[in-house]
Amino acid sequence: MAIKANVEFQAETRKATGTGAARQTRREGKVPVAVYASGKPNLHLAVSAKELGQHYFKGGFMNKVVSLKVDGNDHFAIPRDIQLDPVSDKIEHADFLTVDETSVVKVLVPIHYNNADRALGIKRGGALNIVRHEVELFAPVTNIPSTIEIDITNLNIGDSIHIDSVELPEGVTPVIRGRDFTLASIAGRRKEEEEAAPTAAPSAGAVPASTAKAPAEGDAKAPAKPAAKK
Repeated sequence: MAIKANVEFQAETRKATGTGAARQTRREGKVPVAVYASGKPNLHLAVSAKELGQHYFKGGFMNKVVSLKVDGNDHFAIPRDIQLDPVSDKIEHADFLTVDETSVVKVLVPIHYNNADRALGIKRGGALNIVRHEVELFAPVTNIPSTIEIDITNLNIGDSIHIDSVELPEGVTPVIRGRDFTLASIAGRRKEEEEAAPTAAPSAGAVPASTAKAPAEGDAKAPAKPAAKK
């Protein structure tokens, strides 16, 4: 399968590198970009800060294949690191890794738990306990999932979803191997468990208010009557 870019940027080669050159690039409204390639020289490019920011802040950008067009040539890559200014949150620098149609990359993919309002366990008073909001996966660069969709309609109180029960796209595997880790569960008590729970017995000294009797006159425990005034 031929590689296809999700995002395209017009890029230009940076003639100079270093702190001073990077500052000048940012003053021109661009972001310094480093593109790393195994066994090949690294590329030092600049792309529009506005365009890069628009795609990055939409979310999911780190899992997308990007085409960096330089002098009409496509350089396919995947984002690996985006550095932000700690005060303004503007993108200051970006690192990319070159890929081709045979590449397998590590990605962090968000999980969507669907139909929570119809889940059996939640209808019965349980609560959805999300253990993982995203999962780290190895994926072919031609088949990177944007999200993992999980239907929890049939999940009852006490049930859990584990990674091995999730159908992943072809060629996609969890980074964590040999452990069927939990993604989410429905927490709560089943109705039959609540009905079977023993009720606490009253303490030995407790006397229901409706059966309590006033002490008889002359009883040793009765309070003494006040002496008559002379």
